[in-house]
Amino acid sequence: MTNPFGPPIDLTDMPAFEPADSRPRRSAFLGRVSTKDNQNPATSIPRQVSLASARLEPGEEFVAYFWDVESGMLPPELRGLAPQEMYDALAVPTPRDGGFQDLADRVEQLGVTHVLAERSDRVARHMLTSLTVEHELSKIGVEVVYANEPTGGTESGRLRVRRYGQVDAEVYRATLMEMSMGGQIQHAINGWNHGYPPYPYIAVVDENAPVRDGRFGVVRPKKKLARHPDERRFDAARTLCRLRREEHLTGSDIAAILEAEPDRYPIEDRWTWNRVESLIANPKLTGYQVYNRRATRTGRPGFSKYNPVSQWVWSPRPVHEAVVTVEEWKAAQEVTASLRAGAEEGGPLLRIRAAARRHGLTVTSVRSSGGHTLYRIGGRQIVLPTPIPDLVVQQVIEDMESGA
Repeated sequence: MTNPFGPPIDLTDMPAFEPADSRPRRSAFLGRVSTKDNQNPATSIPRQVSLASARLEPGEEFVAYFWDVESGMLPPELRGLAPQEMYDALAVPTPRDGGFQDLADRVEQLGVTHVLAERSDRVARHMLTSLTVEHELSKIGVEVVYANEPTGGTESGRLRVRRYGQVDAEVYRATLMEMSMGGQIQHAINGWNHGYPPYPYIAVVDENAPVRDGRFGVVRPKKKLARHPDERRFDAARTLCRLRREEHLTGSDIAAILEAEPDRYPIEDRWTWNRVESLIANPKLTGYQVYNRRATRTGRPGFSKYNPVSQWVWSPRPVHEAVVTVEEWKAAQEVTASLRAGAEEGGPLLRIRAAARRHGLTVTSVRSSGGHTLYRIGGRQIVLPTPIPDLVVQQVIEDMESGA
């Protein structure tokens, strides 16, 4: 903002005179387009550049162009992780010097004084993220300018327009998430599959599902799970679930058993602990379609965490052929929890299970309280403390050895 109350004569030659910012103006462009499928980056990014260019000074050009093809709902640290080959294939005529993170890392090196964007949601749809960006850049003397904001007037007026725009972006984000989640839930309860089909199934197009045209043609068809044409896969899935449920074997033990008979239990590459555990834990083996088991965005590329079971969405009825019943699946999960508890206790429960197997017995968790768990060992029940002391472990093993 220009000061209308300056001195009556030119004082710029005074020794103490120093302009507010003596740096030459250097502006960088910041843009974003949500996805390469639902929007066309080759037209959207140049359009954003054109609108942002209106805030350049006469004769000024952008010193660098930073833009991403990412959802505005992603946190900054998860943006720009796609390979450069993906961006090259988009054939966007606007040069790209990097993405959002590259701008943050290089803004001082390039001597950038202004960052220009079409509007605030091109930075992020989350208000806290866009506020943080503005704050961090302002600390190093960089001003963020949005092309859809008014010029001139008061700072309070400009700030009001900016904050209203950021609120609108976050409300839109919340609305979009609600609508998306609602659509995914309906997708699941109608029996249509999300993601890759589990080992004993294949995904087949549901011919009875409605066909819908999108902006870029027919959308992906709805698919349901069907039994894999290789019958051995269904048998293998039943076997590994039974080995966990009835014999209380670990994932490594089960993988070794399946690996020993590759003709009977076929698998691409080889059976691993992770494959066994993932399959045992998959509720789709019950014949129900289940959605929202995992949160896919965790900040660790290639990893996702499980949501609480209370947040899972189940179809109202079975929608494909079941490998195990719901009761059998639940029993397997209880055994899995018991095995993990035994491992966390340093192996006391695993030692009891190993001794029981030698005598043809199984150890099943019946119910648990904060400090004790009721187990069924063969035909009798026994209450053991949590954690199980070594002395108690030895006593239980000796009782089994003596047939007591």
